[in-house]
Amino acid sequence: MVEHRMIDVNGVRLHIAEEGEGPLVVLLHGFPESWHSWHRQFGPLAAAGFRVVAPDQRGYGRSDHPADVAAYSILHLVGDVVGLIHALGEERAYVVGHDWGAPVAWHTALLRPDVVLGVAGLSVPPPTRGPEPPLVAMEKKFGGRFYWNYFDRPGVADAEFGQDPRTALRKFFYAASGDRPGEVEQPLVDPERGWLAAMPDPEVLPDWFTETDLDALTDSFSQGFTGALNWYRNLDRNWELTAPWQGAAITPPALYLYGDRDPVPAFPGAPEFIASLPDRMPNLHRAPVALAGCGHWTQQERPDEVNAALIDFLTARS
Repeated sequence: MVEHRMIDVNGVRLHIAEEGEGPLVVLLHGFPESWHSWHRQFGPLAAAGFRVVAPDQRGYGRSDHPADVAAYSILHLVGDVVGLIHALGEERAYVVGHDWGAPVAWHTALLRPDVVLGVAGLSVPPPTRGPEPPLVAMEKKFGGRFYWNYFDRPGVADAEFGQDPRTALRKFFYAASGDRPGEVEQPLVDPERGWLAAMPDPEVLPDWFTETDLDALTDSFSQGFTGALNWYRNLDRNWELTAPWQGAAITPPALYLYGDRDPVPAFPGAPEFIASLPDRMPNLHRAPVALAGCGHWTQQERPDEVNAALIDFLTARS
């Protein structure tokens, strides 16, 4: 059974869900999610002999929501993971992340390889540091219409999503899923109309995302969306902070999975970068795995395939 508790880590109080015994596996969710996005991974990973822990990351769910935007930098987020591993009585752990959780996992492996037994990323590929800050780059490329730039505007997306969180989350999950028909498009926003206005609202949820899942997710945003959006407001700050690791390789054993209908791996330059990963990562477990027909919500849309890939990866080195 999954158990829940609060734990003090790196100056914040985090809510965690945990199950199982064995080598520690930390599961890191993305936006707009919570620990619950991993609920289909707990049983299989615990049965395979692992201690599974998924926090609500800072700014999410029952965990602390610091008021300072700067408190959500990548160094704070990596610090939370390292602190969590040690607070749980371990020296090293496997770190797995999806969406925003993936950059946190990748950077934990990059900055603190001594505490990472292995790293897996879902949807978002390993970090590469471009020649200019990402918000600046996307502003130039898409004239301020890319969703990162929209999320960066103080209070704007916070208010839009907070008006009706349940509808906002329902639209988010359907729009970026493999179930949405049509071509995979870049996530652009009309800054005047907002983002949700252009998103389809499904009459029926996909089979993998139930009303119970939506209830749990909606409840986790009872404190609003500002903490979660503050992660995006640190994108340029993260670019500055990670300058010392320019060109550094991720050395722990690694795995990358993504859906072939996920808009993130289709970002400008991403397909070419993903194809180059076997040459960039010395300990890549296998070539990047594309899940056919899968959208952005990798471990929820394809739990059996993701669980099998993770167990294969984890048991190969435990």
